Amino acid sequence: MDKIVFVTTNKGKMWEAVAIGKQYGIGFTQDEYDAAEMQSNDLEKIAAKCAADAHAHIKKPLIVEDSGVFVEALGGFPGPYSAYVIKTIEIEGILKLMDGVGNRRAVMRSALVFADGKRLKTFAGEVRGVIADNRRGVGGFGYDPIFIPNGWKKTFSEDTDYKLRVSHRAQSIRKFCEWYAKR
Repeated sequence: MDKIVFVTTNKGKMWEAVAIGKQYGIGFTQDEYDAAEMQSNDLEKIAAKCAADAHAHIKKPLIVEDSGVFVEALGGFPGPYSAYVIKTIEIEGILKLMDGVGNRRAVMRSALVFADGKRLKTFAGEVRGVIADNRRGVGGFGYDPIFIPNGWKKTFSEDTDYKLRVSHRAQSIRKFCEWYAKR
């Protein structure tokens, strides 16, 4: 089984990558290197910068993934600042911002970048849905307790198996694995 370094401190992201990679005969090892992260509104630029920095340090083929939830009624906030928002105002802060808001549409986006010293290749994923009125479920991480994908009644936290099939990150990891398996 091929092993690719996944540069992340997020154990939830790692679990998702390992679970999906098995389907393609691709394994992942975690490296918690703190890659330089630029400030930008563009997830792909952020992930590419992190991947280039991480590869310069680790010197092995690797992936970096950046993601965010873009809430329509909040002008796309928190977007690329999603991790910071979770650390500071948490899920409850987002729910407070959304209190009384009728338009609850949101999109979760993922940008996964592969770096091997010769190239940076990006794989994107996106899932549309709505922000729940309250926290639901015990699985997952990040925005999973309040994100309900379109056509579904449960949050990602209430059904992590479904999340593993359709989420923004699952899409980008799957696209990467399909590409990498053909190399």
